[in-house]
Amino acid sequence: MAEITKEQVKHVADLARLAITEEEAEMFTEHLSSIISYAEQLNELDTENVKPTTHVLDLKNVLRKDEPKKWITQDEALKNAPDKQDGLFRVPSILE
Repeated sequence: MAEITKEQVKHVADLARLAITEEEAEMFTEHLSSIISYAEQLNELDTENVKPTTHVLDLKNVLRKDEPKKWITQDEALKNAPDKQDGLFRVPSILE
């Protein structure tokens, strides 16, 4: 079983530019050690006949079929525009 030491925790914290106290280093050492021991339990499983997957659920994209349809004309689109010019919407300038 791989163990993580307090010095390793402090080293990683230093690399991440994190200031941690002695108590925090001790706490993270315990937490990370328990996480590593839990993850090592997975090595005990027999995965010989298990196909590799990228996701545990069978996901599919549910998209509608891309079909052309009737669209409104330019005049219909500009019908309710408060300000228009040369077939375009006119909006206030945001640049000075």
